[in-house]
Amino acid sequence: MMTGTETTVDRLPAISGNEAAIAETMAAPGPVALPGSDVDFGAAKSAFASALHMQQPLIPAGGSDLRTAEVISNLKYMMDHQDIGDNHNAPVFEWCYRRIGEFVPQLVAEGKSPRIMLEYSGCLFHGLVQMGAGEVIEALRLLATDPRYQRCVEFLGAPWGHAVAPSTPVQDYRLHVTAWQQHFADLFGREALSRVRGFSPSEMALPNHPDVCYEFVRTLKDCGYRWVLVQEHTVEQCESGAPLGYPHVPHRLVARNSRGETAAITAIIKTQGSDTKLVAQMQPYFEAKGLSRVELGGREVPSLVSQIADGENGGVMMNEFPDKFLEVMKEASGTGTPPVNATEYLEYLDTLGVSEEDFPAIQPLMQQRIWNRMPDGGGPEALAKAIESCEREDEPFHMDGGSWTSDISWVKGYDHVLQPMEEASALFSEKVLEAGVPSTDPRYRNALFHLLMTQTSCYRYWGEGLWTDYGRELCRRTIEILRHDF
Repeated sequence: MMTGTETTVDRLPAISGNEAAIAETMAAPGPVALPGSDVDFGAAKSAFASALHMQQPLIPAGGSDLRTAEVISNLKYMMDHQDIGDNHNAPVFEWCYRRIGEFVPQLVAEGKSPRIMLEYSGCLFHGLVQMGAGEVIEALRLLATDPRYQRCVEFLGAPWGHAVAPSTPVQDYRLHVTAWQQHFADLFGREALSRVRGFSPSEMALPNHPDVCYEFVRTLKDCGYRWVLVQEHTVEQCESGAPLGYPHVPHRLVARNSRGETAAITAIIKTQGSDTKLVAQMQPYFEAKGLSRVELGGREVPSLVSQIADGENGGVMMNEFPDKFLEVMKEASGTGTPPVNATEYLEYLDTLGVSEEDFPAIQPLMQQRIWNRMPDGGGPEALAKAIESCEREDEPFHMDGGSWTSDISWVKGYDHVLQPMEEASALFSEKVLEAGVPSTDPRYRNALFHLLMTQTSCYRYWGEGLWTDYGRELCRRTIEILRHDF
């Protein structure tokens, strides 16, 4: 049945059962962004690409009893309790999720060429529909489906439940990736999904454990993604382990596992800095204005400055971004430093014969220390010994992965949340995946929906207390479903 603009079964979003059609959509060949582009890349000396990340978790807060409360969007809870803390910002948050759908048509009507990349988590999409915020979905549908605006807005893929890759079981992370694709296609159509070629990891979290990173990259490639957004300080140059030399060109993220297998994907580098302030004040444009063309693959290409930030959090983003975005898009359109989206930039490089093999090779931070201690293809046991040696002898060293901040660990201090998460994951693997339950089975979708919710990073980001209680309660519900329904 249809509820709002989301196809639902038993009030659950369309996150499973359509894997083959989605894979076919993502495998379609040919450029998806450049044919409609109006950017004169040949005349550009530099360019800038900005992205907005949007997320609200689903929480068991639709009632006073945690064990029976309905799962609702945190935004819905904020709307209903605006007298608590910062919840008075809820109406502004909702406008932030919608406002690009106002800004882009306005700029296009003025003859400008705006660009923005948008990343919405699947749980935010579902929460918006569930709470009746259909005008937000309709604003996004306009951007995703109207030919006048498709060239201006690039949607980025994401893990459905805002899961962090380093501490999410690899088979579950793949489920997050495919669930998001199916949900996006359900909301906006398969044709719109066919243009989603970039991936934005939640919290900019990149695994640095070699076997986990290999599976991460392989998942993205298998699911049809061409490039991934990577934080500058979470990667290093291959062979030397040195920091990046020039972050303003695409790089090639090389993932090598303990058995010597490799997988690679193009990486667009998000440079370091205070994310929200930089994007809200359109700093990427002003940085790019000071850059020139650079040689890549034997050709001169425009330098590219890339940034991403929360699209709603903080006074700067809520209040300063609108005027600055409109001002910069008007000023930069058609100049030697135009706004661009990453896929159209990469497809321009294709026309020059510049390919991924021409990009500087990088790997996750701290991996070179491992490779210096083990033979290529030495296997999992050799990898474990090399990691143990690094942990004992090197400071600092860890396999927790990197993210937008080095101050937060998604693992340390969260055993009481991670343990039930891991139990739920193991049960799903045993009772659903290994048992061969079809993804079209309503029980599959119900269990998957609950499993993906348990892995939302928010249950750890906000520290001890209510948020970890939310996470543990969702784990309890998931485990109960898996024990009794299968």
